[in-house]
Amino acid sequence: GVDAALWAVRTARRTLLVSQASAVALIRSVPSSALPRSWNNWAEVNKTAATMAAAQGATAGWIDALFDVHGHQVFELGCFNADCHPGNILVIEQGMGLPSNKLGLIDFGQCKHLTVKERASVAKLILSVADNDPDEAVADAFREMGIVTKNDSTEFLAGFARLIFGKFQPQHLDHSWHMNFHKKDKVVYFPKELSMVYRASLLLRGLAMSLQINCSVAEQWRGYARTVLEREKERETRKVME
Repeated sequence: GVDAALWAVRTARRTLLVSQASAVALIRSVPSSALPRSWNNWAEVNKTAATMAAAQGATAGWIDALFDVHGHQVFELGCFNADCHPGNILVIEQGMGLPSNKLGLIDFGQCKHLTVKERASVAKLILSVADNDPDEAVADAFREMGIVTKNDSTEFLAGFARLIFGKFQPQHLDHSWHMNFHKKDKVVYFPKELSMVYRASLLLRGLAMSLQINCSVAEQWRGYARTVLEREKERETRKVME
């Protein structure tokens, strides 16, 4: 599957970087005059291997932190940065050029506000995907957001929601699968309150994939979504009691 392939790539890359870092350290422990020039040149070219190996080991934590921060913004604050591309994410160094577990977020010029009701609607859709609900439930949650398709296909709506907020599946890497999938139905209107949430999640998931991490946005945000819906249920209960 996709996860196994990405794990193999990550493991192979980290093993290579650690090996290179060890070789560089060994070469630099010997006087340069005692070694062939080509060896010294190789060590110079690969001098950042140790830093890159350390960064490779920290990437999973960075991705979890980024999803956590943006989930808090979307569901708790109702105001989030929809332009969270890699250029707006800084890795804070801890010294000696090594990365720390801290990240810096910059450029909040493309923020989106969500009302309490909009957050609850997004939460319902996210939770239906995270909990792998039946197609009917996922499609209904999507319809409640206001999406309109030509044929109103339940299969298409559920599949589309899982495509944009779930994990990448092997078939998603097949161009013909997408061609056939979009022949089933066509989006006529995509809800504006969801478009920027989708943009933010797409950027974060794309960053994760570039680091060989296959994330489900819905699973990452499940806790926040559940809290929002529980809070909304309590609010409705209080209204009835009043």
